[in-house]
Amino acid sequence: MVWVTRVLLRKYGRFMDDLRIYVKGGTGGMGHPRLGGEGGHGGDVWLVAQEKLTLRRLKSQFPKKRFVAGVGTNSRIFALKGAKGKDCEVNVPSGISVVADDGKLLGELNKPGDRLLVARGGIGGSLVTNFLPTKGQSFSIHLDLKLIADVGLVGFPNAGKSSLLASISHATPQIADYAFTTISPELGTVMYADHKQITVADLPGLIEGAHMNKGRGHKFLKHVERTKQLLFVVDVFGFQLSPKTPFRTAFETILLLTKELELYKEELRDKSALLAVNKMDLPNAQKNFNELMEQLQSPQDHMHSLPKEMIPVDTVRFKEIIPVSALTGEGTEDLITCLRKVLDEDAEKNIKQLAALHLSEM
Repeated sequence: MVWVTRVLLRKYGRFMDDLRIYVKGGTGGMGHPRLGGEGGHGGDVWLVAQEKLTLRRLKSQFPKKRFVAGVGTNSRIFALKGAKGKDCEVNVPSGISVVADDGKLLGELNKPGDRLLVARGGIGGSLVTNFLPTKGQSFSIHLDLKLIADVGLVGFPNAGKSSLLASISHATPQIADYAFTTISPELGTVMYADHKQITVADLPGLIEGAHMNKGRGHKFLKHVERTKQLLFVVDVFGFQLSPKTPFRTAFETILLLTKELELYKEELRDKSALLAVNKMDLPNAQKNFNELMEQLQSPQDHMHSLPKEMIPVDTVRFKEIIPVSALTGEGTEDLITCLRKVLDEDAEKNIKQLAALHLSEM
């Protein structure tokens, strides 16, 4: 028997995943024309990844969102070589992508201690510059946070993702019987008897067209990139966003979710994935589940009547398919066990691949 303790890891009530800041390197110091002295270079601006920090806290601490490095020291008679201006270090959360206003990726800070130079200081005045200093670089940049979790819940609105997270982790997301209850990521943790912990992220629900940034498309999909494993959550009875949108069966829902991930970034379809089929406590659920299993065993035989735009290039091969009821808890212990099993298998596989790569390079 697997003994599991579920606790809340973090609740993102007022979650912020993008912050625009202004950074400016320091101006260089003046040179000394008569004695040929060189002014000091201006200070640089660095981003430094730090644990237990959020973008909201960063904004609260620095409401002007301006970070400017120190000015280089002028050349003087008693110090012909001016000192470099003081660097400005900006502490930011781990899991940050740094993006320029034009969309160019400047770099990433994935773990605590990672550093990224974002604005160089100006050059000190010297003979080359006619002893006049230059200004430092200045930019407006976006700090784009992507959640880092072991498992990311993937599903359309009202699939029961929030209820499932609450059931397996004792997190307390807002839950209601209507779509788009989750508008901000919710992160919970599952702790096993051997003290191993895995984090599970419930992300805002997708809609068709998310890859084109409809709804909260890109805000959702960017977080999926930073999860080790995907857990698809579908309603065994299918899904309909509104009376004006088509009804989708559970099988069609899976195809659409796969298509959205694929269109956003092809490599997402290669992530390790499990499937939780929810609402198994309702009447006739088993019949629908059996039909879904038959469709998943030979998906090509059931796609001929579907529009081309719904069909992914390659269907997801789920490592485990678990029928569950987030309401009653049915199947959730099996789900918890499967999440751990697949994560451990993937970790072991990665270790073997790295060992093989190391041997091939010797």
